[in-house]
Amino acid sequence: MLLGSVSAGAIFPWASTTHPVWGHLADEALMNDVEASGEKGSPHFLDLEQFAALEAIAEAVVPGSMKARVAQFIDLLLSADTPKSRDEFVTALNAVERESTARYSATFVALTPAQKTELLTAISSGEEKASETKSSAAAGFANLKEWVVGAYYSSEMGMRELGWEPSRFFAEFPGCAHAEGHP
Repeated sequence: MLLGSVSAGAIFPWASTTHPVWGHLADEALMNDVEASGEKGSPHFLDLEQFAALEAIAEAVVPGSMKARVAQFIDLLLSADTPKSRDEFVTALNAVERESTARYSATFVALTPAQKTELLTAISSGEEKASETKSSAAAGFANLKEWVVGAYYSSEMGMRELGWEPSRFFAEFPGCAHAEGHP
């Protein structure tokens, strides 16, 4: 992943720097571990159903997420995350699944692309049917979106969308003005 130690606020000014994904992306040691263990295989934290739901949600939120392996990356980050953050993530996934079942009698993975868009739009605008508290499902989905967006735009595919090219480099980091200069 390319964002490594880049500040989330510098690249994504709309991002909440308190969200766990941004802390993980700034942790160089964790990013090195993730890259070393990031081969496609069994999920590290999520079960297979949760992982499939995450893949489908990520692809619905940011097309190209499957190709960028967003779900694999998030799963690896969650395996190194706090129990609280993990619980919030799984609760958010479950809220999407409950809403999917309430509206369509099917899991999110089984929905058509149009149904996925309709469902996620309804959740994000507070029009849930299954939620006991409307704002909790919307907040959970906002949490999922931030994980997905952070993971996608830290991938090579996402960085290329933002204009990054492997042959381009900066003599100094834009906005960084150390009096002592740069090596």
